[in-house]
Amino acid sequence: MPSDVLILGFDTSAAHCAAALLRGDAIVAQTCEEMARGQAERLLPLLEEVLAEGGASWSDLDAMGVGIGPGNFTGIRIAVSAARGLAVGLGVPAVGVSGFDARAKNGTLAAIPAPREHVYATPPGEDPRLMPLDEAKEIAATHGLTLAAETTPPGIAEAIARVAAGRFQSETKAPAPLYLRAADAAPARDAPPTLIDG
Repeated sequence: MPSDVLILGFDTSAAHCAAALLRGDAIVAQTCEEMARGQAERLLPLLEEVLAEGGASWSDLDAMGVGIGPGNFTGIRIAVSAARGLAVGLGVPAVGVSGFDARAKNGTLAAIPAPREHVYATPPGEDPRLMPLDEAKEIAATHGLTLAAETTPPGIAEAIARVAAGRFQSETKAPAPLYLRAADAAPARDAPPTLIDG
């Protein structure tokens, strides 16, 4: 990878808004703000702050990396839609990076906490899925791994930027959310209004 390649990585898949700017192999700016809500309003200003801190502008970017989940449905949609729109507007690739790839470390089973004592994890040789925490611990132990279940691990945006740096030249698909469970929201119980043909 050329030393001057500039990659912006960001993520809003949990109760945070995180961004990092990678120039070559060095992180030149990064931040992570904890927030339970408000990512939609905060994300673009945060990205502009990170770019400014790194002495760059939107037009300098070679690519972006975005966290695609699994995690909070609304948060994932915020970051993915921002990445897709920015990619079109700037004419640069946007690379979707799963939470598993962003958390991957040797000797660990990367997992993402989920509600009700469950985690999202990818057992060796299997597809990612939602499972009880105890099952994930058992799978990790069986494979001689340590279970690493973190909602917002340190350097999440940096990890996304680094993964994207290795993929952006061959990426052909726009980022898409990685959902591993049904939404908690339920349809409205009220009957829809009657439509009158005029």
